[in-house]
Amino acid sequence: MTAVLLAVGALVLMEPITTLVHRVVFHGFGMGWHRSHHQAPRGVLEANDLFPVVFSGVTIAVLSIGVWVGAGSVLVPIGVGVTAYGAAYLVVHDLVIHRRVAWLRVPDRVGHRLRAAHNVHHLFGRAPFGFLAPVVPRPLRFEAQACGRDDTPRGVSRRRS
Repeated sequence: MTAVLLAVGALVLMEPITTLVHRVVFHGFGMGWHRSHHQAPRGVLEANDLFPVVFSGVTIAVLSIGVWVGAGSVLVPIGVGVTAYGAAYLVVHDLVIHRRVAWLRVPDRVGHRLRAAHNVHHLFGRAPFGFLAPVVPRPLRFEAQACGRDDTPRGVSRRRS
């Protein structure tokens, strides 16, 4: 039961941690990679895709330390929770919001709120920085609605489903 609580706790804590990392790292010294995500796509992959590779490497290291060195009863469930967050991020951010797989038709009603919040981020390069539970400042929400455009660059399939 403790392992399940640790995994769920890690999963839940990843949203505020990721929000902070997105704000400080991605929009700070990591902007060299992240800039590609705020520009029109040039290919299937973008420099920003290196972030999940790095983060998954760290998570694999944590899981490995837990299994091989010890502290597995703590580190493995934490690694499982972080991995679950990464999988949720992949589905929500890459498949639902940016529609990076053109043939996968996701009804707009499924990700409308998340897509609208992420659009605000792409329009202004500021908040919200969260992925799965973004908090959109009211003035930015109204400004984005007035703009009337979708600036999430990977909108490969803009069809209504």
